[in-house]
Amino acid sequence: MAVGTKASKNTRCFHCGDAVLHAGYEADGHEFCCVGCQSVYRILSGNNMQQYYRYNTHPGKKKAEQGDRYEYLDEPVIADKLVDFKNEEITVITFYVPAIHCSSCIWLLEHLYKLNPAVVRSQSDFMKKQVNITFKHQELPVRGLVELLDDIGYAPKITLQDVVKAGRKFSQSGLVAKIAVAGFCFGNSMMLSFPEYFGMAAFEAKYATFFGWMNFAFSLPVLLYSGRDYFTSAWHSLRQRQLNLDVPLALGIAVLFARTAWEVFSGSGPGFADTLCGLVFFLLVGRWVQQRTYHHISFERDYRSYFPVAVTRVVDGVMKPIPLADIRVGDRLLVRNGEIVPADAILLKGDADIDFSFVTGESEPVRKVLGEIIYAGGRQLGEAIELEVVKAVSQSYLTRLWNNEAFKPYERKFRTFSNVVSRYFTVALFTIAISAMAYWFFQGNAAKAWGAFTAVLIIGCPCALALSGPFTLSAALSIFDRNHFYIKNTAAIEQLAAIDCLVFDKTGTISSPNASRMYFDGELTPDELAMVVAVAQNSSHPLSRELVNWGGSVAPMRVSGFQEITGKGIEAVVAGHDVRVGSSVFVGAMSTPDDTVRGSHVYIAIDGCVKGCLVAAQPWRPKLAEVMGQLATGYTLNLVSGDHDKDREQLRAIFPRQSALLFNRLPIEKLEYIRTLQEGGKSVCMFGDGLNDAGALKQANLGVAVSDDINNFSPGCDAVLDGRSFAMLPRFFSFAKDVRKVIHMSFGISLVYNAVGLSFAVMGTMSPLFAAILMPLSTVTIISFTTVATRIYASKQRLIKKRS
Repeated sequence: MAVGTKASKNTRCFHCGDAVLHAGYEADGHEFCCVGCQSVYRILSGNNMQQYYRYNTHPGKKKAEQGDRYEYLDEPVIADKLVDFKNEEITVITFYVPAIHCSSCIWLLEHLYKLNPAVVRSQSDFMKKQVNITFKHQELPVRGLVELLDDIGYAPKITLQDVVKAGRKFSQSGLVAKIAVAGFCFGNSMMLSFPEYFGMAAFEAKYATFFGWMNFAFSLPVLLYSGRDYFTSAWHSLRQRQLNLDVPLALGIAVLFARTAWEVFSGSGPGFADTLCGLVFFLLVGRWVQQRTYHHISFERDYRSYFPVAVTRVVDGVMKPIPLADIRVGDRLLVRNGEIVPADAILLKGDADIDFSFVTGESEPVRKVLGEIIYAGGRQLGEAIELEVVKAVSQSYLTRLWNNEAFKPYERKFRTFSNVVSRYFTVALFTIAISAMAYWFFQGNAAKAWGAFTAVLIIGCPCALALSGPFTLSAALSIFDRNHFYIKNTAAIEQLAAIDCLVFDKTGTISSPNASRMYFDGELTPDELAMVVAVAQNSSHPLSRELVNWGGSVAPMRVSGFQEITGKGIEAVVAGHDVRVGSSVFVGAMSTPDDTVRGSHVYIAIDGCVKGCLVAAQPWRPKLAEVMGQLATGYTLNLVSGDHDKDREQLRAIFPRQSALLFNRLPIEKLEYIRTLQEGGKSVCMFGDGLNDAGALKQANLGVAVSDDINNFSPGCDAVLDGRSFAMLPRFFSFAKDVRKVIHMSFGISLVYNAVGLSFAVMGTMSPLFAAILMPLSTVTIISFTTVATRIYASKQRLIKKRS
């Protein structure tokens, strides 16, 4: 293959924006960095879809060479497990598409029907990076649809968990319906109560009874339908001999309804129907906001999100895709480059170079020889290998590790401020109500005793307290979300504020897997460097691309006889010289120039003479030392890693002197260390990434999974931190404490309103008009205060970006 003339230094690929190092890939006057980007452009241009490039500059992602094959989708048993819905004509399916990143992606994916008329419609979810597609399966099979997405650079990632979760959708339709009913009844009851508010009851006396009965009718669906969940929650709480915040809320709603029914039936007053409907409406809106804030992140992941839907079984030399569940002991499997070993198996053929970082946390690939056992969960990095299964998937090492009690998915119960307060609030409210009733009863005024008792329960209903938490924490969740820190539920924010000890894993947590620093240990002349770069430009391997970028601007050279041997390296002839780039064995290196350095080693040989080794070492995350310095002022910092201690001296300079740096720790040892800290009175937050950290994440008071792709696998945790926001950790912790302050202040405001209202209620002089004004006023005040205060604190921590 000949390399064309050198491109301009500032030329960027029209499709993906990467630098165009050499000219040669052109179309319609545009230049492209590779044939993949050029082919995607031609597909879009051929279908008159150039509008894709109008929404963003360089919207596309580089189309990588796909090592994955989609033959398994030809098997109806496998394909049918992925679909959400299917009838005689159409199929509905949802794919996770990691390449979605901008508005152009959404536009293109929602115009798939222009590329293939068999696509009826498609809808994208940007936050979840999913696309829901409806298509005619008789004209376009599932495999054809996946290959269409692959051709335009949006290959879906299909895993076993997609089979398990097919058809499960996030839906708030039930909650929205309850809000709609409560809102309708609230608006109408307010309208019917206007004569009472403005003192026109005397002029409209003949309608007062009718309006009262109408208000009572509007309160029925709110009580029986919209507010039903609060009574259910309160009942479960009482059965467990606990008092959560739903107990006084349910009591307040019940008393409001009872007082309304009594006044309407007796003709003694208009009741509190508008207050009841308004209370339930605002409570449900708060719940909707809270749920809507974080629904797009899935925390319930397990090992199935890491495994493929199907594997390739070899029988008498014939390869056939089969579902993962059909693997049996003794089966011979073919595992290609980049694929996962699905079950414990013996290596029969090929060179295995296995990445076990998902299971062990160790970043270095492990070499396996023929006859050696390869455990499930490892990813093959080299050529295709053949294995013989020795254990069923359900009994493999990875599955047993996940099913261990320490690693099971869990639902953590946090102790929140609202739950603590509700225990005392309910008791105090009952005490005041019973005391007021007893006082008036002994005064001989039974009517006022009943009125005082119900008035206290009505005005003391903790609606403001119930709203302050959801609205404050939902606003905080939204701010965390915009800064790429995804928290599982609002209660975890309060737990984040209570943390005083931080424990970090190393690989993939404080080190960055997506960036590397490269240096060359050896000697290369400028002409030799140009030859090496010319060869590397013909490879799509990530290390080859890094080598090209490292080589910088060099003179273009012709390449012939290029070949790439998967898992070993690349070679070609340049200017009459044989150039080899790859592993030490491939290039004939007898020794490692700098084998003490962690990272990927790429050896270079020209005409059989080894010139040296290019080392791509993982660096620490940006500003790591600065982050640790800021956190050290308020937290105890520790590091627990499964890696060896080669980086101990570097990390000792980054972590505070009193920090514990523990290496070579097994997963269960990490968990035990967390437990030891907790027994010493510490409230621990654990930061990890792989399955080996799942036990420690669960044991910690708060578990945070650090990931450079939040939609990839993450173990059971309370939050997911995008790696690019790691430097913002000190601000996140400070903001969580500020949020807790807002909740406390809003609770103080709520107490002021309750104190004013209760002073009238205990005297038995509270009128419906007074309650109708005071309760909505307190609600609006709390919502406004929490929203504004939360944003002020977020701005203080520089978590809200100013729009230009």
